[in-house]
Amino acid sequence: MEHNKLRRQNGIIGGVCGGLGAFFGISPFWFRLVFLLLAIPGGAPGILPYLILWFIIPRRRLKVMGRA
Repeated sequence: MEHNKLRRQNGIIGGVCGGLGAFFGISPFWFRLVFLLLAIPGGAPGILPYLILWFIIPRRRLKVMGRA
């Protein structure tokens, strides 16, 4: 059984929305839309959680072929 880990990936800025989309199995577009809508009324409600998640969620590591 493969465990789905939360990782930053497929990012436009920090990869947070791409990672959330991959983790939950939906398009990152919906997370980008939510963060954008939250950022419209002054910025902090959308930008602050995004920045926190950017620091908390680890970056996806690329697998190197042929390495042990």
